[in-house]
Amino acid sequence: MTESKHKHVSELLKKISRGDQKAADALFPMLHDEFLALARKFMSRERVDHTIEPTALVNEAYLRLVDQREADWRSKSHFMAIGAKAMRRVLVDHARSKGRAKRGGGMERIELREDLALSPGRYEDVLAVDEAIEKLSALDERQAKLVELRFFGGLGMNEVAEALGVSLRTVESDWTMVRAWLRNELGEDRAPRT
Repeated sequence: MTESKHKHVSELLKKISRGDQKAADALFPMLHDEFLALARKFMSRERVDHTIEPTALVNEAYLRLVDQREADWRSKSHFMAIGAKAMRRVLVDHARSKGRAKRGGGMERIELREDLALSPGRYEDVLAVDEAIEKLSALDERQAKLVELRFFGGLGMNEVAEALGVSLRTVESDWTMVRAWLRNELGEDRAPRT
């Protein structure tokens, strides 16, 4: 993204924070491709017969983002981070609507990978990760946000550090700890076989 486009995005986010719907309408085309790339990356790890398309995921997440009345969008990274959370909520709501069992019930393993953090393959996996994030949130809010940004947002470590307002070293340290915690919480025997 060019510096002038980045500046324009920041201006639009400030206007959206003040309730300017026209700014929200102008921002969507500017960030649509980035949101769609994140959604496609995530959806590529889902089942082939998944009933939600990346475009629908982006649209629903975006509507949830700009509909927030009290949002104070600090930066594009902040907006994308909250977008990751919105995508998480959309996917979790979708998984729940499918009436899938929560953790257990014959689930397969969830693989913790370096490149994209976690790779769920089924509705139950999304619910299990969501439940783990909620539990982690009670222990350490920042680490829970880290998982959310990596898993649902597809953000890299530098982007996560910027979104959380901490150093890359802090994010890397947290990631090492949180991966171990997640392996324990989700169970090593529950990751998809690759």
